[in-house]
Amino acid sequence: MPRLAIPASRRLCKAALMASVLMACCLPCPGVPASSADDAANLRETYQKLMPRLEHNQFERPLYLDSEESPSTLRGEVYAVMAYPFATLNAVFDDPTQGSKNWCDVMILHPNIKYCRATSGEGGNTLVVNVSKKEVAEELGTTYVVQFEYDAATTGPGYLQVKLHADRGPLSTRDYQIVVEAVELGGGRTFVHLTYAYSYGAIGRLAMKAYLAAFARGKVGFTEIDDPSSAARPAYIGGMRGLMERNTMRYYLAVEAYLGALSAPPDQQFVQRLTNWFDANERYPLQLHEMDRQEYMQMKFDEYRRQQTGQARSGNSAQP
Repeated sequence: MPRLAIPASRRLCKAALMASVLMACCLPCPGVPASSADDAANLRETYQKLMPRLEHNQFERPLYLDSEESPSTLRGEVYAVMAYPFATLNAVFDDPTQGSKNWCDVMILHPNIKYCRATSGEGGNTLVVNVSKKEVAEELGTTYVVQFEYDAATTGPGYLQVKLHADRGPLSTRDYQIVVEAVELGGGRTFVHLTYAYSYGAIGRLAMKAYLAAFARGKVGFTEIDDPSSAARPAYIGGMRGLMERNTMRYYLAVEAYLGALSAPPDQQFVQRLTNWFDANERYPLQLHEMDRQEYMQMKFDEYRRQQTGQARSGNSAQP
C-alpha cells in the first residue's frame, strides 16, 4: 500500500505550533534582562502548548524533538517530561562546585566525547572537552579540543537554566551552545527543554558536508519527510539536520541516563549510567545505533579512566 504524503495542512499546523513555542521560549531583547520568573512562566506555557505532542508521538514517551537549519546555523531542541523531581535536577546542575563536574559525567556518555575536564577560577567554571569525528575509541591527539564556559546563574523557585557556550568548535564551526532549562510540574515530574546549537560560515558548511560524506553517509534523524521513493516505510531527514537531531537526542538521553543512575550506590553509578544510555539509544536503532554494547562499555570505561586520572588532554584546538 503506498505511503500517503504528509498533508500540507499538517505541515502548516506544525509550523504554527513551533512558531508559538519559539515565541514562548524566545530570548529577551538586548538590554531587557528576563527574570527567572518570566523564564519559568514561558517554559510552563510551552509545556501546555506541546501537551498533545508529548502525549502522542513516535517516541512512545512524553518527548518532542524539533530542529532547524538556516544558511549559517543549526539548532536542535528536545522537550520532555522527566519522571524525576525538580529538586533532583537542581541539586545536580545548580551546585556551585560540582555542577560543572557533574556535566562532564553527563557529556562523557556521548560516543563522540572522549574527555571532559571541569575547572573553576576567577573567570568562572570551564569545561575542556575532546571531541572525535567518529564514534570509535580514539587517542586524544587526533581529537578536537573545545572549551565551554559553564553558567548556571539563572535559577528561581521551581526553575533552572544551565548554559554551556564555546566560541569555537570543530570543523570551523562557532558559537556552540548547550542549554538545559527545567521547570517543576509537581507530582515528582519535571519539564525539561534541551537546546543544542552552533553557527558556521561558508568554510564550516563545506567542512561539515565533507564530514557527512565521509562518516555519516546514509544516516538520518527523527523528522519524517515526504519521499515518494520510500512508500513502504517512513522516510527521515538526513544531512546536517539529521546530524543535529541525532546529537541533540544523544545529549538529552545522557542527561536522563545520569539522573536515572543516582539511585544506585556511588561505586555503581558509572556502570548504571552507561547501561541507561545504551539501552535508551537502542530504542531508536535506525538513528542512534553505532556499536554493540560490549564495544561501547569498554570504550567508555577506558575514556572514563583516562578522565578520572586527569591525563593531560591533547588534541587540535577548534578553529574559527
